[in-house]
Amino acid sequence: MTVFLVGAGPGDPGLLTRRGAELLGAADVVVYDRLASVRLLDLAPASAERLDVGKAPGGAAMSQDAINGLLVEHGRAGRAVVRLKGGDPFVFGRGGEEAEALLAAGVPFEVVPGVTSAIAAPAYAGIPVTHRGISTHVTIVTGHEDPTKATAAGTTGTDWEALARAGGTIVVLMGAGNLADIAARLITGGLPPGTPVAAVRWGTRPEQQTVRTTLAGAGTAAIEAPSAIVIGPVAALDLGWFERRPLFGRRVVITRAREQASELRSRLETLGADVVELPAIAIEPIRFALPDFAGLSWLVFTSPNGVEAFFRALDDAGHDARVLATTRVAVIGPGTARALAAHALRADLIPDRFVAEALVEAFPPPATASARLVIARAETARDVLPEGLAGAGYDVTVLPVYRTIVATPRAEDLASLRDGKVDAITFTSSSTVTNFCETVGGLPDPLPTVISIGPITSATARERGLPVDVEADPHDLEGLVAAIVEHLGR
Repeated sequence: MTVFLVGAGPGDPGLLTRRGAELLGAADVVVYDRLASVRLLDLAPASAERLDVGKAPGGAAMSQDAINGLLVEHGRAGRAVVRLKGGDPFVFGRGGEEAEALLAAGVPFEVVPGVTSAIAAPAYAGIPVTHRGISTHVTIVTGHEDPTKATAAGTTGTDWEALARAGGTIVVLMGAGNLADIAARLITGGLPPGTPVAAVRWGTRPEQQTVRTTLAGAGTAAIEAPSAIVIGPVAALDLGWFERRPLFGRRVVITRAREQASELRSRLETLGADVVELPAIAIEPIRFALPDFAGLSWLVFTSPNGVEAFFRALDDAGHDARVLATTRVAVIGPGTARALAAHALRADLIPDRFVAEALVEAFPPPATASARLVIARAETARDVLPEGLAGAGYDVTVLPVYRTIVATPRAEDLASLRDGKVDAITFTSSSTVTNFCETVGGLPDPLPTVISIGPITSATARERGLPVDVEADPHDLEGLVAAIVEHLGR
């Protein structure tokens, strides 16, 4: 097998290359840095071994020599090894040293470039490192070496005075601790004390912060590691977009099952939110017998989960949507309708309000006295729908196609909830409320804003002692996102 030196980018998981994602999906072992987004680890198979070797200022989980040895060991054992490195492996990532060790050991390797923070962090802060009429070139330099040491022939010391004379844009990585001395030497080299400086900390991440100052003020500015520090006229540009998104700086907890969370998470992250997944439920399929479709008047779905479970069973039985050619289909809301459309079917009935009571009201009377109707739903659910439709004259069959079970929260997600920095908790069903209260235990004080998707979920929350601050209207995913933006948006 091969050892893959993969650049993870500076923090935003979306900046991982397609090649990097493919390799993570097939990895036996993932060796990762602290600067690599831990969310990327979810791309690896559940069976993959995950090894944290991250280095932090003032300490290291593992020395570089030990990391090299680890890669050689797993590579020789025939495993598919992904060495996941923050930024780009060959831009101050010590990827060259790892490649040398693998080459010397005769272990095949591949380098997968990543987006370097030297370019991405300024871009996310609205600073182009080159700009027509201002800067035609950029120098990327480490600030980790002691800038006060003498520079002599044959040494690796940085000639800061020469960089000052070279002009253009200077991007300093790993230089927050030495910035005062670096600034002094650049001024000595001829850069004006008023030269703009911008330090982008945790660039491309939800916690990104941009500090703007000058060379003269760089020594006293509140600049902390890890920061990409831009020095030069372009640092005065402010084409900001990332930090101006409506939910930037807000941390939102979503309690949906992991199988359902991706769409909500994506929407919130696009708006700038720092999303913490704390799934209160997990979806478990149920083995069930398909109904007799001959003469079936209606098939009713109450959630996207029900749609997916039903069509999975339909496929396993060697059928497809054609068996429903003479059956009308009703859904409880637009999210379920979209799930149905993915299987080439359009819903015949969607109520104006996305609750069971409204669907009962919207149903036409049965065409015949023996009109059959099947409700594909969760194993445990309210009986409003079957009772209401039976009362309207339908021959109703309830078909449980999946069940919700209690999910076990990860320790790091619970820590995010309890650190007092959560702005809102969202609930999308009564089961998320119930399981959340039973598994999480003590909550932060004061309690974050509680946002519910609709009245049934809100009622369950209040029964459990959770005050509902905001209720989505309409009662669907779009309404929930709009409620979050309205309540928390900048």
